[in-house]
Amino acid sequence: MSKKNRIGVVYSTNPDFNYEYEDDEPLLETLPPQQQKLHVTLDRKQRGGKQVTLVTGFVGTDDDLAALGKMLKTKCGVGGNTKDGEILIQGDHCEKVKTLLLAEGYKVK
Repeated sequence: MSKKNRIGVVYSTNPDFNYEYEDDEPLLETLPPQQQKLHVTLDRKQRGGKQVTLVTGFVGTDDDLAALGKMLKTKCGVGGNTKDGEILIQGDHCEKVKTLLLAEGYKVK
């Protein structure tokens, strides 16, 4: 554990003292695809006029989000990113992403 996450005590001379740590990330379970409600939109805000397909509403771990993002990026043949619970796909691929997500069993708006 890092020193930044310690709660309360800065230093102790007691050799048996155990620091208390705060949990930064609550443990999220990834919902099954049938219970996920994803929103697919076309976005150009703060992107220099470039279009991106934005997938929001994913509930789960960052690893599962990255895996879903990687699958969408490879199927569309473009680049993108996964961060802050969102998947960014470069370009206007809304219809293709919707059909791919529906084929995987996700609910898509």
